[in-house]
Amino acid sequence: RFADLVGRYPKVVSRLKVTSPTALRSALRRRAESRTTRQAVGGLFERGPEFSARVVLNAWQGAVCGALMVALPLAFISDPAGSLLAIHYVSTFFFLACVGLRFAAIASAFPRRTNAVVSLPYGRKPVYSVLVALYKEADIVPGLLAALDRIVWPRSRLQVMLVCERDDRETIEAIRRAGAPPHVEIVEVPFSLPRTKPKALSYAMALARGDLIVLYDAEDEPHPNQLVEAWQKFSRSPPGMACLQAPLEIIDSGGGFLSRMFAFEYRALFGGLLPWLARHGCLLPLGGTSNHFRRTALEKVGGWDPFNVTEDADLGVRLARFGYRTEMLSLPTREPPPPDLAAWLPQRTRWLKGWLQTWLVHMRQPLRLARELGPNSFIAAQILFAGMVVSALVHPLLVVTLLTIVLYLAAGGIPAESQSVLLLIDVVNIACGYASFLLLGRQTLRASERRGFWKIVLFTPAYWLMVSYAAWRALIELWRRPHHWNKTPHPQHAMSAMQATEQA
Repeated sequence: RFADLVGRYPKVVSRLKVTSPTALRSALRRRAESRTTRQAVGGLFERGPEFSARVVLNAWQGAVCGALMVALPLAFISDPAGSLLAIHYVSTFFFLACVGLRFAAIASAFPRRTNAVVSLPYGRKPVYSVLVALYKEADIVPGLLAALDRIVWPRSRLQVMLVCERDDRETIEAIRRAGAPPHVEIVEVPFSLPRTKPKALSYAMALARGDLIVLYDAEDEPHPNQLVEAWQKFSRSPPGMACLQAPLEIIDSGGGFLSRMFAFEYRALFGGLLPWLARHGCLLPLGGTSNHFRRTALEKVGGWDPFNVTEDADLGVRLARFGYRTEMLSLPTREPPPPDLAAWLPQRTRWLKGWLQTWLVHMRQPLRLARELGPNSFIAAQILFAGMVVSALVHPLLVVTLLTIVLYLAAGGIPAESQSVLLLIDVVNIACGYASFLLLGRQTLRASERRGFWKIVLFTPAYWLMVSYAAWRALIELWRRPHHWNKTPHPQHAMSAMQATEQA
C-alpha cells in the first residue's frame, strides 16, 4: 500500500520520513522536554496549591509554630515541674492513640499467605506501565532487569520505564550494556529542582502509555504474578477502587539486629496495620513501592507531589480525599533491608520528615479534611502522621524521666506527688507502646518465624530510641532543608542475596 501511494503520488516522497517507533518517541520527548519538566515540577502546585508541600507552613501554621517556640522555653523557666507534667499528658494522648490503633489491628492480623493462585486468561490485556526510579544504581542493574524479566504479562502490552537522572551516566550506561529487551526503555530526566523521586516519576508519567501504572524500587523483586493479581482485582472492582498496595517483604539475610528489627517492623505494617485499615475503608499511607494505580485516578488527583519526600503517604491521603479507595494485594514484593546504620538513618529521617510534611499539608484546612475523609480516616490520619511522629519525638523524654525517678527512688528518695504521677504515666506509655508493637508484629509471623522472638523483644527499646533520633533529625531537616532527598544506597549484593533466598 505504501509503494502504491508513492507510485501514484511521487511528489509525496519529499515530505515523508521513515523511522522506528522508538526513534519517533525519542524525538517527541526531546521536543516536549521543557514543557514536560515544567509540568513535573509545578503541575500540582499550579492545579491545587493546597495539596503541594512546596510551601512548608501556611500563615496560621507558621503563627502557631512561632508561638510554641516562644511559649515552651518561657513555660519551663517559670514552672519546670508543671511544664514537664503537661508535656507528659500531651504525649500520653498520642502514645495511647497509637497503642489503640495497633491493638485494634492485632485482633485481625494473621500470617500472610503466599499460595494465592492467579492465572493470565486469554483475551486482550490493557497496557501496563512499570515505573522504576534509579539514581546511582549501576551495580544492581543486572539484578533489577532479571527481576523485571520474570514478570508475567504480555510483552507487547508491557512498558517498563527505567527513570534515571540525565547526569547519572554510570547507571544509564549500565542499562545499555545489560542489553535490555525492547519493552524496556530508559527515561532520562533533565536536571531541575527539586531533585526528588516524585519529580522524576511525574516526568516519566507524561510518557507512560499504560492504563495501569505500577511503581517499583531499584532493589525490588516483585512476585512474577503480581501484575496479574492486580489486574484481576481492578477488573472486578468499581472505578472508585483506584490503588492496590502489594505487601513488602523484607529479606532478613542475617545482617544483624538492624535487619531483624526492620523486617519485623515491615511485617507488622504490611501484614497487620495496613490490611486492617483497608478492610475498614480507611486511608492507607502507601509504601514507596509496589503501588498499582488506575491511570485515570492518578491523573485526577494530580499525581505525585515533587516537593514531598514521602510522596507515597501523601498520595494515599489525597486519593482518600478525592473519594477513592485503596486495597491490599496478597502477592508480595521482596526487598533487602538497609545494609547498615549509615543507610538506615537517612532513610528513616526522610520518611519521618515526609510524614510531617504530609500532615502539615493536609491539615491546612482541618474542617475540610475531616469532611472529605470522613471521621474514621480523619482520626486514622491524625494517629498515623501526627501521633507516630510526636510519639517518636517525646519517647526519649519519657525514658529519661522514668530512669531518673527510678534512680532517685533507688537511692532512698521520697517521691513527690508530681513524681509519682510522672512515673505512672511513663510506665503505662512505655509498657503499652512496646507491647502493642511487639504483639502486632508477632501476630503476623508464622510459627517457624517466631523462633528467636526474644531477640526482637530485647532490641526494641534500642530500636525505638534510634527512631526517636531519626525523628529529631527529621524535624531539623524540615526546618533547614525541607525538600532535600536522602538517597538510600543499595549495595551490589542486594539482588544476589534475594535470588539466593528464593532458590533456597
